Amino acid sequence: MLDLVGIIAANFLSLPGVLGMALGMLTRRPGLAVFLGALVGVFEVAVFAGFDFSQVESLEVIVSIVVGCIAGLVGCFFRRKGKRDDHQYAAT
Repeated sequence: MLDLVGIIAANFLSLPGVLGMALGMLTRRPGLAVFLGALVGVFEVAVFAGFDFSQVESLEVIVSIVVGCIAGLVGCFFRRKGKRDDHQYAAT
């Protein structure tokens, strides 16, 4: 159980969490943001495993992809919410 919590926390603070959110903030389309987050999750696992997937546990891959998707979606919603409130601060 503690191992799972450690994997989740490490992914939120590592590439899938940070870069997934940053890439999600680049778009206002949630589907694209989720795809980019998942792509970052797979890329992070591949890079840290030395592109040798025999060194990777399936739990690490699944958690990394899910965290990347969530981070991308949160970044997209930040962008959409910021865009929706922009008209309040426009000069009149």
